[in-house]
Amino acid sequence: MSSSAGASLPHRTVSSIRAGDRSSSQALPNAPHTPPRTIVPSAFGSPSTLRADDDVVVIEVGSRKLRIGFAGDSAPKRIASFGPEQQRRAGDFRAWEADYQSDWRKRASGKPWGADYELWQLDVRGQDLALIGDKLERELRDAFTKYLLTDSRPRRLALVLPPTLPIPLISSVFDTAFNRFLSPSILLLSSPVMTAMAAGTRSGLVIDIGWYETTVTAVYEFREVQSWRTVRAGKLLVEETYEFLAHAIQGRPSTARTERTEDKLEDKAVSFEECEEFATRMLWCKRDAKEVPQDTTEGLPTLHEQDESETVAPAEDRSPIAVTLNSCNPPKTVEIPFAELAEPCEAVFFEPHLSPCCFDDHELPVPLLAYRALLQLPLDVRAICMSRIIFTGGCSNIIGLRGRIFDEVSLLVKERGWDPIRGKGVDQYKNNPKLRRNGSRKSGEGPTPVAVRAENPSTEGGETAPPVNPAHAPPEYSKVEEDVQKFRNHKPIVQGTLRVIDSLGPWSGASMATQLKMPALATVERELWLQQGVAGACRPSEVDVKAQQRQSMGAGGLIRGQASQASSNWTLGVWGVV
Repeated sequence: MSSSAGASLPHRTVSSIRAGDRSSSQALPNAPHTPPRTIVPSAFGSPSTLRADDDVVVIEVGSRKLRIGFAGDSAPKRIASFGPEQQRRAGDFRAWEADYQSDWRKRASGKPWGADYELWQLDVRGQDLALIGDKLERELRDAFTKYLLTDSRPRRLALVLPPTLPIPLISSVFDTAFNRFLSPSILLLSSPVMTAMAAGTRSGLVIDIGWYETTVTAVYEFREVQSWRTVRAGKLLVEETYEFLAHAIQGRPSTARTERTEDKLEDKAVSFEECEEFATRMLWCKRDAKEVPQDTTEGLPTLHEQDESETVAPAEDRSPIAVTLNSCNPPKTVEIPFAELAEPCEAVFFEPHLSPCCFDDHELPVPLLAYRALLQLPLDVRAICMSRIIFTGGCSNIIGLRGRIFDEVSLLVKERGWDPIRGKGVDQYKNNPKLRRNGSRKSGEGPTPVAVRAENPSTEGGETAPPVNPAHAPPEYSKVEEDVQKFRNHKPIVQGTLRVIDSLGPWSGASMATQLKMPALATVERELWLQQGVAGACRPSEVDVKAQQRQSMGAGGLIRGQASQASSNWTLGVWGVV
């Protein structure tokens, strides 16, 4: 067969034969081609069909603000505040009109004072849940497009919600996420638990001074033990600030409060936005007049150095502070003494002039509520939580408020102890030795002491050593145990003493927990929500969490298909059922 009969086959060409000669292996092919590249599997490879490695978006939803970002970040990408500017439509240029800022009374009429600055109200009666969903969707789309810079692919969401949120509001948030953003699943995380995790502890007493209410939640081993609440929070502080500024404008004190919304829209009235800005920038909290008793120690007392130039205490400083109010008609500048700027916080969070019997259960002062919360906890939980008091919430940033609350709680503990029984009869019983029985002891004194006879009685004067209580006797020294603890770098657990620790906030705790793939309080799948709605939620005791975790965890991450097929039961966790 001649060589001109046709083109030779590729496997018979000389250039394709790889022999020992390197010149033949380096021969280039006739047609141009893309050289092969070795593909190394990495985190940037093609995603799986189950989307197990997608980034989880962490969202903290509150009544005033929205925080959103990716799991694993130390801070959110976007912190959005709800207000009237968010409700403007495309093409609405009224904000550039000359009298737009001064015409706030017309826009605020017919609605509760400050309703435009809130996403929702805890009283869901008469609320438009669809409008709440629209506000949330608009802010989420703006955050996804401008700040997160994500594509239109559905992503899993981790919602950080307060445990006191009503179920209708949770249903509105879920409908927005599932129907408008097509999220395959939502992880529910509790705000107090995530606050404790962001503080680097598993337990603690979380005092959340929020907008509508202040909640005191005891967290023990990442579980909520109990929660207490009071209405003394940010909204009541802004209303008290309005009364404070109204009295400053009139130049005389007034005992009657402004209850009607129409009275807050008069010409001399101050807008909600200016009241909130004044409360954020100008208010402060003074220290208690009563000094917290300190533990006496042996030796001379420590002498602290003081600045001799500072002659006036902040609580006694009467120097005037000029404040310009532009929202009232006409604008006015008032002068307020510096010491009086602490009166709104004093009246809202403490009320020192009233007896505790004058308050209802929902309006207790914050220090008294924190003390009663510790008093109602079990002994072991109380010992851990009292050493890990965590303050969070927007109003906790007021200067001096955290220290004042902590001093008040410490003073209550010193005065009352941990005995829940109080009253005149109890005081008479404790002070009268004739009414006390021989075998009765206080709850804080511990067990009854046992007299132990000393081995070497002193011979001088025939006196013997006093009896020793075995419960209070120090443990025996062990050199082996000390070496073992030193080798293991053992540190004793801090408990039984009052202490405050800082936290990065609930969003940072949720970001860390989601990145570490910790199991959430509840996981809601989109298919089950579209089929059953909020009425399909079961009680937490009816769901086998361990079985779902074994079926839903795989080598690549969270596999949602098997969990949904294995069981159709799901729960809302601490938020309850319908």
